[in-house]
Amino acid sequence: MKRCLASVSAIALVLCAAPVFAQLKATAQNVPEIRYTSVPTFLKVPPGEYLGESVAVATNSRGHVFVYHRSANTRLWEFDQNGNFVKEIGKGYYGFEFAHSVRVDKDDNIWTVDEGTNLVTKFSPDGKVLMTLGAPGQSGTGPDHFSSPSDVAVAPNGDVFVADGHNDNGNNRVVKFSKDGKFIKAWGKPGWAPGEFHALHAIAIDSRGRIFVGDRGNNRIQIFDQEGKSLTTPWTQFGKPSGIAFDSKDQIYVADSESDDVQNPGWEEGIRIGDAKTGWINAFILYPWGDPRDTAGNGAEFVAIDRDGNIYGGEPRPKRLQKYARVRP
Repeated sequence: MKRCLASVSAIALVLCAAPVFAQLKATAQNVPEIRYTSVPTFLKVPPGEYLGESVAVATNSRGHVFVYHRSANTRLWEFDQNGNFVKEIGKGYYGFEFAHSVRVDKDDNIWTVDEGTNLVTKFSPDGKVLMTLGAPGQSGTGPDHFSSPSDVAVAPNGDVFVADGHNDNGNNRVVKFSKDGKFIKAWGKPGWAPGEFHALHAIAIDSRGRIFVGDRGNNRIQIFDQEGKSLTTPWTQFGKPSGIAFDSKDQIYVADSESDDVQNPGWEEGIRIGDAKTGWINAFILYPWGDPRDTAGNGAEFVAIDRDGNIYGGEPRPKRLQKYARVRP
Protein backbone atom coordinates (compact mmCIF):
# COMPACT_ATOMS: atom_id res chain seq x y z
CA MET A 1 0.00 0.00 0.00
CA LYS A 2 1.57 3.29 -1.05
CA ARG A 3 1.19 6.55 0.84
CA CYS A 4 2.79 9.91 0.33
CA LEU A 5 3.00 12.79 2.72
CA ALA A 6 0.67 15.64 1.97
CA SER A 7 2.21 18.81 0.64
CA VAL A 8 2.48 21.81 2.91
CA SER A 9 -0.31 23.65 1.15
CA ALA A 10 -2.68 20.74 1.76
CA ILE A 11 -1.64 20.49 5.39
CA ALA A 12 -2.40 24.14 5.95
CA LEU A 13 -6.03 23.39 5.12
CA VAL A 14 -6.39 20.70 7.79
CA LEU A 15 -4.60 22.54 10.58
CA CYS A 16 -7.80 24.22 11.73
CA ALA A 17 -6.55 24.46 15.30
CA ALA A 18 -3.39 26.39 14.34
CA PRO A 19 -3.28 30.17 13.92
CA VAL A 20 -3.97 31.46 10.42
CA PHE A 21 -0.57 33.18 10.33
CA ALA A 22 1.16 29.87 11.08
CA GLN A 23 -0.72 28.21 8.23
CA LEU A 24 0.24 30.94 5.77
CA LYS A 25 3.89 30.91 6.79
CA ALA A 26 4.05 27.12 6.48
CA THR A 27 2.56 27.33 2.99
CA ALA A 28 4.99 30.03 1.97
CA GLN A 29 7.94 27.85 2.84
CA ASN A 30 7.05 25.59 -0.11
CA VAL A 31 8.61 22.48 1.43
CA PRO A 32 8.75 19.66 -1.14
CA GLU A 33 6.59 16.57 -0.79
CA ILE A 34 8.21 13.57 0.91
CA ARG A 35 7.16 10.12 -0.24
CA TYR A 36 6.75 6.98 1.87
CA THR A 37 5.46 3.49 1.19
CA SER A 38 3.38 1.74 3.80
CA VAL A 39 4.75 -1.69 4.84
CA PRO A 40 1.74 -3.35 6.52
CA THR A 41 3.27 -6.77 7.31
CA PHE A 42 6.73 -5.71 8.39
CA LEU A 43 7.04 -7.67 11.65
CA LYS A 44 7.54 -11.45 11.61
CA VAL A 45 5.95 -12.47 14.89
CA PRO A 46 7.17 -15.83 16.27
CA PRO A 47 4.94 -18.83 15.48
CA GLY A 48 2.19 -19.29 18.05
CA GLU A 49 2.56 -15.73 19.31
CA TYR A 50 0.54 -12.62 18.58
CA LEU A 51 1.07 -8.90 18.86
CA GLY A 52 -0.99 -7.17 21.53
CA GLU A 53 -1.76 -3.49 21.85
CA SER A 54 1.41 -2.08 20.29
CA VAL A 55 1.47 1.08 22.30
CA ALA A 56 5.20 1.87 22.13
CA VAL A 57 8.02 1.62 19.59
CA ALA A 58 11.71 2.58 19.48
CA THR A 59 14.77 1.89 17.32
CA ASN A 60 18.48 1.52 18.11
CA SER A 61 21.70 2.39 16.27
CA ARG A 62 21.59 -0.90 14.33
CA GLY A 63 18.12 -0.22 12.99
CA HIS A 64 16.51 -2.79 15.28
CA VAL A 65 12.92 -2.15 16.29
CA PHE A 66 11.58 -2.56 19.84
CA VAL A 67 7.86 -3.05 20.39
CA TYR A 68 6.46 -2.76 23.91
CA HIS A 69 2.97 -4.20 23.80
CA ARG A 70 0.04 -5.30 25.93
CA SER A 71 -1.30 -8.80 25.36
CA ALA A 72 -2.22 -11.37 28.03
CA ASN A 73 0.98 -10.05 29.62
CA THR A 74 2.98 -6.92 28.90
CA ARG A 75 5.93 -7.89 26.71
CA LEU A 76 8.95 -6.28 25.04
CA TRP A 77 10.07 -7.71 21.70
CA GLU A 78 13.11 -6.88 19.59
CA PHE A 79 13.14 -7.25 15.79
CA ASP A 80 15.95 -6.61 13.32
CA GLN A 81 15.84 -4.01 10.55
CA ASN A 82 14.07 -6.50 8.27
CA GLY A 83 11.35 -7.28 10.79
CA ASN A 84 12.76 -10.65 11.88
CA PHE A 85 12.24 -11.55 15.52
CA VAL A 86 15.48 -11.30 17.55
CA LYS A 87 14.52 -11.84 21.19
CA GLU A 88 12.16 -11.07 24.02
CA ILE A 89 13.45 -8.76 26.73
CA GLY A 90 12.27 -8.98 30.34
CA LYS A 91 10.06 -12.02 30.03
CA GLY A 92 8.30 -12.48 33.37
CA TYR A 93 9.80 -9.25 34.72
CA TYR A 94 7.91 -7.91 37.76
CA GLY A 95 8.06 -4.37 36.36
CA PHE A 96 5.89 -5.26 33.35
CA GLU A 97 2.16 -4.90 33.88
CA PHE A 98 0.71 -2.23 31.58
CA ALA A 99 3.11 -1.06 28.85
CA HIS A 100 3.25 2.60 27.98
CA SER A 101 6.58 3.69 26.47
CA VAL A 102 9.92 2.33 25.27
CA ARG A 103 12.98 4.41 24.41
CA VAL A 104 16.58 3.65 23.39
CA ASP A 105 19.40 5.96 24.49
CA LYS A 106 22.64 6.86 22.66
CA ASP A 107 24.39 3.79 24.11
CA ASP A 108 21.59 1.48 22.93
CA ASN A 109 20.31 0.91 26.46
CA ILE A 110 16.57 0.24 26.46
CA TRP A 111 14.18 2.13 28.75
CA THR A 112 10.61 1.09 29.50
CA VAL A 113 7.85 3.02 31.22
CA ASP A 114 5.14 0.86 32.76
CA GLU A 115 2.00 2.65 33.84
CA GLY A 116 0.70 -0.37 35.73
CA THR A 117 3.66 -0.79 38.07
CA ASN A 118 4.63 2.93 38.12
CA LEU A 119 8.13 1.82 37.21
CA VAL A 120 10.79 3.05 34.76
CA THR A 121 13.41 0.41 33.93
CA LYS A 122 16.76 0.66 32.17
CA PHE A 123 17.92 -2.49 30.35
CA SER A 124 21.31 -3.12 28.76
CA PRO A 125 21.29 -3.87 25.02
CA ASP A 126 21.34 -7.59 25.83
CA GLY A 127 18.36 -7.28 28.18
CA LYS A 128 19.93 -7.10 31.65
CA VAL A 129 18.20 -4.83 34.18
CA LEU A 130 20.61 -1.98 34.99
CA MET A 131 18.44 0.46 36.97
CA THR A 132 14.88 1.10 38.09
CA LEU A 133 13.16 4.37 38.97
CA GLY A 134 10.00 4.46 41.06
CA ALA A 135 8.47 2.14 43.63
CA PRO A 136 6.91 -0.96 42.03
CA GLY A 137 3.15 -1.12 42.55
CA GLN A 138 3.09 2.10 44.55
CA SER A 139 2.12 5.62 43.55
CA GLY A 140 2.61 9.01 45.12
CA THR A 141 4.03 12.49 44.80
CA GLY A 142 7.44 11.93 46.40
CA PRO A 143 10.72 11.88 44.47
CA ASP A 144 10.81 8.06 44.48
CA HIS A 145 7.19 7.52 43.44
CA PHE A 146 5.36 7.99 40.17
CA SER A 147 1.65 8.13 39.48
CA SER A 148 0.81 6.83 35.99
CA PRO A 149 4.13 7.67 34.28
CA SER A 150 3.87 7.92 30.51
CA ASP A 151 7.29 8.46 28.89
CA VAL A 152 11.03 8.92 29.47
CA ALA A 153 13.84 10.85 27.78
CA VAL A 154 17.59 10.52 28.35
CA ALA A 155 19.93 13.47 27.80
CA PRO A 156 23.40 13.01 26.23
CA ASN A 157 25.00 13.43 29.67
CA GLY A 158 22.83 10.63 31.06
CA ASP A 159 20.29 12.72 32.98
CA VAL A 160 16.84 11.15 32.89
CA PHE A 161 13.52 12.96 32.48
CA VAL A 162 10.24 11.18 33.25
CA ALA A 163 6.81 12.41 32.17
CA ASP A 164 4.79 11.53 35.26
CA GLY A 165 1.03 11.78 35.05
CA HIS A 166 -0.75 10.12 32.14
CA ASN A 167 -4.23 10.59 33.56
CA ASP A 168 -6.02 13.32 35.47
CA ASN A 169 -5.39 11.57 38.78
CA GLY A 170 -1.64 11.50 38.15
CA ASN A 171 1.05 13.94 39.20
CA ASN A 172 1.23 15.91 35.93
CA ARG A 173 4.88 16.80 36.31
CA VAL A 174 8.33 16.22 34.81
CA VAL A 175 10.83 14.50 37.12
CA LYS A 176 14.58 14.83 36.56
CA PHE A 177 17.15 12.26 37.76
CA SER A 178 20.91 12.00 37.44
CA LYS A 179 22.44 9.26 35.31
CA ASP A 180 22.80 7.07 38.40
CA GLY A 181 19.14 7.49 39.34
CA LYS A 182 19.36 10.18 42.01
CA PHE A 183 16.41 12.58 42.19
CA ILE A 184 17.35 16.12 41.11
CA LYS A 185 14.11 18.06 40.78
CA ALA A 186 10.54 18.07 39.47
CA TRP A 187 8.36 20.71 37.89
CA GLY A 188 4.73 21.05 36.89
CA LYS A 189 1.29 20.50 38.36
CA PRO A 190 -2.25 19.98 37.02
CA GLY A 191 -3.51 23.01 35.14
CA TRP A 192 -3.54 25.03 31.95
CA ALA A 193 -0.97 27.77 32.53
CA PRO A 194 2.56 27.52 31.09
CA GLY A 195 4.49 24.92 33.08
CA GLU A 196 1.29 23.14 34.06
CA PHE A 197 -0.03 19.95 32.46
CA HIS A 198 -3.19 18.04 31.78
CA ALA A 199 -2.48 14.36 31.11
CA LEU A 200 1.08 14.76 29.80
CA HIS A 201 1.80 11.85 27.47
CA ALA A 202 5.21 12.26 25.79
CA ILE A 203 8.65 13.68 26.40
CA ALA A 204 11.70 14.01 24.11
CA ILE A 205 14.94 15.99 23.78
CA ASP A 206 16.10 17.73 20.61
CA SER A 207 19.71 18.30 19.50
CA ARG A 208 19.81 21.64 21.33
CA GLY A 209 18.99 19.93 24.62
CA ARG A 210 15.48 21.33 24.90
CA ILE A 211 12.78 19.26 26.62
CA PHE A 212 9.61 18.79 24.55
CA VAL A 213 6.56 17.67 26.53
CA GLY A 214 3.42 16.37 24.86
CA ASP A 215 0.78 18.04 27.04
CA ARG A 216 -1.96 15.99 25.41
CA GLY A 217 -4.91 16.97 27.56
CA ASN A 218 -4.17 20.62 26.85
CA ASN A 219 -3.74 20.02 23.10
CA ARG A 220 -0.21 21.39 22.96
CA ILE A 221 3.53 20.81 23.20
CA GLN A 222 5.45 22.73 25.85
CA ILE A 223 9.21 23.34 25.57
CA PHE A 224 11.59 23.75 28.50
CA ASP A 225 15.26 23.88 29.29
CA GLN A 226 16.63 21.04 31.42
CA GLU A 227 15.97 22.98 34.63
CA GLY A 228 12.28 23.38 33.86
CA LYS A 229 12.29 26.94 32.54
CA SER A 230 9.66 27.53 29.86
CA LEU A 231 11.35 28.58 26.61
CA THR A 232 8.53 29.50 24.28
CA THR A 233 4.80 29.85 23.90
CA PRO A 234 3.27 26.36 23.80
CA TRP A 235 2.81 24.89 20.33
CA THR A 236 -0.83 24.18 19.48
CA GLN A 237 -0.45 22.97 15.88
CA PHE A 238 -0.22 19.27 16.79
CA GLY A 239 -3.71 18.47 18.09
CA LYS A 240 -3.26 15.93 20.88
CA PRO A 241 0.45 15.01 20.81
CA SER A 242 0.76 11.43 22.06
CA GLY A 243 4.31 10.65 20.93
CA ILE A 244 7.33 12.81 20.05
CA ALA A 245 10.59 11.83 18.35
CA PHE A 246 13.45 13.54 16.51
CA ASP A 247 15.64 12.40 13.64
CA SER A 248 19.32 13.16 13.02
CA LYS A 249 18.40 16.35 11.16
CA ASP A 250 16.30 17.62 14.08
CA GLN A 251 12.99 17.13 12.37
CA ILE A 252 10.22 16.59 14.90
CA TYR A 253 7.77 13.71 14.45
CA VAL A 254 4.52 13.87 16.40
CA ALA A 255 2.02 11.01 16.69
CA ASP A 256 -1.28 12.85 16.81
CA SER A 257 -3.89 10.46 18.20
CA GLU A 258 -7.38 10.77 19.68
CA SER A 259 -7.51 14.31 18.32
CA ASP A 260 -10.96 14.49 16.76
CA ASP A 261 -12.79 15.97 19.73
CA VAL A 262 -14.69 19.12 20.58
CA GLN A 263 -11.46 21.10 20.66
CA ASN A 264 -10.32 19.87 17.22
CA PRO A 265 -13.44 19.12 15.15
CA GLY A 266 -12.57 17.33 11.91
CA TRP A 267 -8.90 17.03 12.83
CA GLU A 268 -7.05 14.39 10.82
CA GLU A 269 -5.21 11.92 13.03
CA GLY A 270 -1.79 10.89 11.79
CA ILE A 271 1.93 11.53 12.15
CA ARG A 272 2.95 15.14 11.65
CA ILE A 273 6.51 16.11 10.71
CA GLY A 274 7.92 19.54 11.34
CA ASP A 275 10.95 21.68 12.04
CA ALA A 276 12.03 21.40 15.67
CA LYS A 277 13.34 24.97 15.65
CA THR A 278 10.15 26.67 14.48
CA GLY A 279 7.40 24.10 14.83
CA TRP A 280 6.13 24.68 11.30
CA ILE A 281 4.65 21.47 9.97
CA ASN A 282 5.99 20.43 6.59
CA ALA A 283 4.53 16.96 6.09
CA PHE A 284 1.76 14.66 7.27
CA ILE A 285 1.06 10.90 7.14
CA LEU A 286 -2.55 9.77 7.20
CA TYR A 287 -3.25 6.36 8.67
CA PRO A 288 -3.27 3.60 6.05
CA TRP A 289 -6.72 2.16 6.70
CA GLY A 290 -8.49 5.44 5.93
CA ASP A 291 -10.37 7.15 8.73
CA PRO A 292 -9.19 5.74 12.09
CA ARG A 293 -12.20 7.23 13.86
CA ASP A 294 -14.53 4.89 11.99
CA THR A 295 -12.53 1.68 12.03
CA ALA A 296 -9.66 0.36 14.10
CA GLY A 297 -9.14 3.05 16.69
CA ASN A 298 -7.56 6.38 17.45
CA GLY A 299 -4.15 6.28 15.80
CA ALA A 300 -0.56 5.82 16.88
CA GLU A 301 0.38 6.40 20.49
CA PHE A 302 4.12 6.69 19.85
CA VAL A 303 6.41 7.21 16.87
CA ALA A 304 10.03 6.26 16.11
CA ILE A 305 12.48 6.91 13.26
CA ASP A 306 15.30 4.55 12.33
CA ARG A 307 18.77 5.37 10.98
CA ASP A 308 17.52 5.17 7.39
CA GLY A 309 14.65 7.60 7.90
CA ASN A 310 11.87 5.02 8.06
CA ILE A 311 8.98 5.86 10.38
CA TYR A 312 7.19 3.51 12.80
CA GLY A 313 3.87 4.09 14.51
CA GLY A 314 2.73 1.98 17.45
CA GLU A 315 -1.04 1.56 17.16
CA PRO A 316 -2.79 0.04 20.22
CA ARG A 317 -6.36 -0.40 19.00
CA PRO A 318 -5.63 -2.40 15.81
CA LYS A 319 -2.80 -4.17 17.70
CA ARG A 320 -0.09 -3.60 15.16
CA LEU A 321 3.05 -1.71 14.32
CA GLN A 322 2.96 0.30 11.11
CA LYS A 323 6.13 0.99 9.12
CA TYR A 324 6.45 3.76 6.55
CA ALA A 325 9.51 3.24 4.33
CA ARG A 326 11.15 6.31 2.84
CA VAL A 327 10.99 6.40 -0.97
CA ARG A 328 14.29 7.73 -2.24
CA PRO A 329 14.42 9.94 -5.37
